[in-house]
Amino acid sequence: MVSLVLFLLIALCPVIMIKAWSFSKPPCPNCGDLAVPYPLSTNDNCGDSRYKVYCNNNKLEFLSATGNYYKILKVDPCNNKLVLQPPLILKETCYSSDVVDGGFLLEQDLPFNISTHNTVMLLNCSENILLSPLNCSSNSICRVFEDKVEEGKGCFGKLCCHYLKDSAMNSHKIRVRVGGCTAYTSLVDWNPDSPPDSWNYGIELQWLPALI
Repeated sequence: MVSLVLFLLIALCPVIMIKAWSFSKPPCPNCGDLAVPYPLSTNDNCGDSRYKVYCNNNKLEFLSATGNYYKILKVDPCNNKLVLQPPLILKETCYSSDVVDGGFLLEQDLPFNISTHNTVMLLNCSENILLSPLNCSSNSICRVFEDKVEEGKGCFGKLCCHYLKDSAMNSHKIRVRVGGCTAYTSLVDWNPDSPPDSWNYGIELQWLPALI
């Protein structure tokens, strides 16, 4: 099975895999159903230790700067991307499970950043958010999330906004806090014409190519 995965990776991403073979350590073995392509590393004997991910109980996970683990849903080695599962919004509340830690935060000296393909919804916000350039109007997609999606019902009727995570913004954090916005979720490659049941929830990270 591992040989088949490696064959497919070489066929689909030949340049990336040729570079990987020039390093001293091999790619890591699969974690559950997910391949762990180079340079991602689950232990000291494979991959590149700067690109650390974790295989916990056959679940591939990413560790944030605040010590929270986020499940990895997808890895795209051809485009140097991976997608994380957004934190849960606690049932019958409008608080993300990582709100006590300030939301999602990346170590700035690691080769990962939050990609520009994420549309972020901030929920249960204070009125100070209205001073920002974010879309907090009645047409914001966060209104659809609160109304149509079960997880968002605890946020219904509260001030919310959305924004596209572009290159002008901090690419290492999605901030929430008590007294600001207390919950968030994120969509990857959101299409304004798509219905809520087709939304692709996730936090897409991009990693810098490993240098030989």
